[in-house]
Amino acid sequence: MATDRKAEVTWNGSLTEGSGRITSTTTGKIGQQDISWAARSGDNAELTSPEELIAAAHAACFSMALSNGLAQAGTPPDELKTSAAVTFVPGSGITKIDLRVRGRVPGLDEGQFREAAQTAKENCPVSKALAGVGEITLDASLS
Repeated sequence: MATDRKAEVTWNGSLTEGSGRITSTTTGKIGQQDISWAARSGDNAELTSPEELIAAAHAACFSMALSNGLAQAGTPPDELKTSAAVTFVPGSGITKIDLRVRGRVPGLDEGQFREAAQTAKENCPVSKALAGVGEITLDASLS
């Protein structure tokens, strides 16, 4: 069954001088978040940016895909810790995403874990949605 998720944003003013706010999401769990060009270009660490939200979405989706793949292979993880770093270059857009995962997976060796992580990277829905990004790297190892 298909699901739809929704977010609403209000923006006021020009790109560089204006500001906005994520006003609502489907679940309400993200809460209202202020956004600005300064946050996006790295000049204001107090506000969020689309890239920060993409990083969270990618890390979560990848973790879910990896967990599912490992469980289907008979080696469910005890724990996966994933980070995603999204590089944004003004004028070029998102140029790179670095995924990093550390896992505790009983019965799996390092090579098997890396292979499962690579499969998850290639097949998670957010990775597929971000296929236009020039470079998506993966650093996967057991902890």
